[in-house]
Amino acid sequence: MNREEVRTYVNQYCKLRDVQFAAYELYARKHNLTAKELFVLDLIWFAEDGCLQSEICERLSATKQTVSAIIKKFWKLGYISLTEAENDRRNKIVRFTDAGRKYTKNIIPPAANAEIAAMAELSEKNIVELVRLTTVFSGCMKKKFEEIEMVKREAEK
Repeated sequence: MNREEVRTYVNQYCKLRDVQFAAYELYARKHNLTAKELFVLDLIWFAEDGCLQSEICERLSATKQTVSAIIKKFWKLGYISLTEAENDRRNKIVRFTDAGRKYTKNIIPPAANAEIAAMAELSEKNIVELVRLTTVFSGCMKKKFEEIEMVKREAEK
């Protein structure tokens, strides 16, 4: 396939990705949240024993500052508690308080159910293929963007 044909598919894919992200963004806004805040709540909701701030950063590819600001917002609202991790006191375990669980139960489970229902409309074969291809494409994207950074660093030397 030539470059222009590939570019056409890239544009189509980007539009689809944007539709997915817009769905999260619109849903988040209905709850006076940003998509990143929604994703943080989601990660905490499904982490039965809480999760480390560093895990949230890694999973969302977000900076420590971004995640800290989100965590601080929810902490000030009384929705989460922070506990020092045993092996690294600088890293905090994030858990919901009772108020946080009450607040989040009307946001995250319906969103998770919508994701499951949407995926369930595909056949098992298509689900497996979607996940397989997305995994391959995501790996390629990560690699290619890392290569850009390597080239930039080399050029700066």
